Amino acid sequence: MELPWKQFWDLWNLRAFIILSLSLQTFLIIFSPLRKRTANNWIIMPLWSAYLLADWAANFAVGLISNSQGNTIRHENTEALLAFWAPFFLVHLGGPDTITAFALEDNELWLRHLLGLIFQCVATLYVFFQSLPDKFDNKLWIPTMIMFIPGIIKYSERTRSLYLASLGSFRESMLTEPDPGPDYAKLMDEYFSKKESKLPTRIVMIAEPDRVIKAATAATVDDLTDLQVVQHAYRFFNTFKGLIADLIFSFRERNQSRDFFLKRRAEDAFKVIEVELNFIYEVLYTKVSVVHCTLGYICRFISFISVVVSLLLFHSNKKNGFRGFDVKITYALLGGAMALDAIALFMLIFSDWTIVALTKSPEDNSKDNSVAAKILTFMLSVKRGRWFEVLRRRWCESVSKYNLIYYCLHQRLKMKEKLIGYLGLTNFLDGLKYVQKEPFSEGLRDFIFKELQTKSSMADDLETAKELSSARGDWILRIKGCSTLLPYIVDVDYDESLLLWHIATELCYNDDTGEGNARNNTGAGKSSPHCCCLYLPGKNTGEGNANNKTGEGNASKKYRDFSKLLSDYMLYLLVMQPTMMSAVAGIGQIRFRDTCAETKKFFRRRKSEQGQEQTRAFPNIFAVKKFFCRDKSKEDKEQRSACKSILDVNTEVKPVTVKGDRSKSVLFDACRLAKELKELDEKGKDKWEIISRVWVELLSYAASHCRANSHAQLLSRGGELITLIWLLMAHLGLGDQFQISEGHARAKLIVRK
Repeated sequence: MELPWKQFWDLWNLRAFIILSLSLQTFLIIFSPLRKRTANNWIIMPLWSAYLLADWAANFAVGLISNSQGNTIRHENTEALLAFWAPFFLVHLGGPDTITAFALEDNELWLRHLLGLIFQCVATLYVFFQSLPDKFDNKLWIPTMIMFIPGIIKYSERTRSLYLASLGSFRESMLTEPDPGPDYAKLMDEYFSKKESKLPTRIVMIAEPDRVIKAATAATVDDLTDLQVVQHAYRFFNTFKGLIADLIFSFRERNQSRDFFLKRRAEDAFKVIEVELNFIYEVLYTKVSVVHCTLGYICRFISFISVVVSLLLFHSNKKNGFRGFDVKITYALLGGAMALDAIALFMLIFSDWTIVALTKSPEDNSKDNSVAAKILTFMLSVKRGRWFEVLRRRWCESVSKYNLIYYCLHQRLKMKEKLIGYLGLTNFLDGLKYVQKEPFSEGLRDFIFKELQTKSSMADDLETAKELSSARGDWILRIKGCSTLLPYIVDVDYDESLLLWHIATELCYNDDTGEGNARNNTGAGKSSPHCCCLYLPGKNTGEGNANNKTGEGNASKKYRDFSKLLSDYMLYLLVMQPTMMSAVAGIGQIRFRDTCAETKKFFRRRKSEQGQEQTRAFPNIFAVKKFFCRDKSKEDKEQRSACKSILDVNTEVKPVTVKGDRSKSVLFDACRLAKELKELDEKGKDKWEIISRVWVELLSYAASHCRANSHAQLLSRGGELITLIWLLMAHLGLGDQFQISEGHARAKLIVRK
């Protein structure tokens, strides 16, 4: 006798998976675009789970249908209805337009999806043939056959999208036609025959006509409209998308891009970069390459019409012998397929791809007052409106911060740390506890752009561009006459330099009492996430000597906040994004761990030496703390006290002389650097301006030397500031991607009598 729960499972398992599969498809098509706008793990994790569950649920449902043929608890004609459901899972396996790959590696598995397409089509056909009239009169065989069309189209679209976004195919699609050059053998035959005829013959090189793009040469300093931003971004995307595949470019392409961005304001330049990165994201992670073409439009039309015809045929068919709930599920599948297509069509119409397809070049369209131009401009203004902050973004628009001193002061229990490490949750929980987010302010944006723009204006030749992009703090130190600080840059590896300057910046930041507190009445350890955009470089807020001092103080505070934010951000990349920094980090992880070990050891010793009263300034680093409740003022006080205790150490003798080089810790080397930085104020130099500009160079060095696929990988998780800097540097001609000389001439045989 069959158990009741077994009967319940046999009856409702397939229905439950149909509802689950349809729900996952709806969730993905609506919410998956959020992953390019936010790096929040609480949003990324559900999307990742839904992405994995969607394929599993559809595959499992097809298996249940196949297994249920002849065995299921059913009324008459149930097998026909089950066979009608099977093609819908091909549609679901095709996935929504807004996500084909969750990670860049998924694109390399396109062949697996091709095999999956073949096997699932065979399984679905098997289910259909099992329901043919040898057992029952299948009244739904016509709509079932029609539903195969959208199922195969959707699954094929996904497979082709993955193939086109795979690294090999992506690189191959950007290669130009082979250029054999002039017919050397024919030319030499003619040259030799003329010579033998005693004719004065020579070969000259004729310069090729200049093919500079009109949009680049006509670039002006005027502000860009939203429509022009999208058009320029698409033009640069078509030219520079080869960066993802590590292709190199010609000097002509470099000059066109460089001239354009040198004439831009920081706001417009970053807008163009953001839209361009959105184009790259959609090519790599969505179906846009397949859908936005003539064949794609035709296939979508056929797919939608097929679903409509199937709905009409099913609705006109008598429902005798079908369960009422099964009929409702069938209508839900048909309505869901139509709704998903309608949502995809809506997103297609209002996408940037449609806008660039319907408009002319930016310059041709600059004075276009047609109805179409006004409609497109209105569409963009709605997309950039501030009604929904998250939907307005094109990337996460935030900077992550990770601080070494804070990490050492707030360690978990050793047993708890081991358990978390055993479960593989260290990075995830560290991201929740130790990583903080701060908005990417306009002040920081303008500051970084000005620094890169200044360098680009001096990089007229390739050698200078390479030299400037390879500077990691030494260039600004030489300009400012700080040669005593150069050993902390040029004599150490990049990862060691990064840790040295991070700790030194933190020590100086928390040691900036007095004047620093006067500028920031919330405490030297606090910084407002928006304060850096309140001050403009070189401008005073009033008249007189007192106001001049206030202006200088505001500028110094601005650079101080920039330095702190960039310092914490670069350590975040080194520690929390090791794949991103693998090309430049060296043994950065080892140095970080050794430095943390020495820092915690130092805090423990100071705690035992200074007694209970002083201990209050140092938290118990093994105490269990509330995970989500933080006393910011208390933490800032602890941070300042900890930094002061490090600065109080006598570092007259170099640490390597005392400790040797077995440990890779740089704690007290950084302390020596901090003390030298403090001396800059005594020499009449603004140490915070120098530190902030050093950090911009460290950031730009990492951006230009990180692997391109690492930049592309982060686009699916809200993006990173370093990726924007990488693309901006490429557009400003800073880097070694431009190595192809201009095809300057063609040979021509000239015979003169």
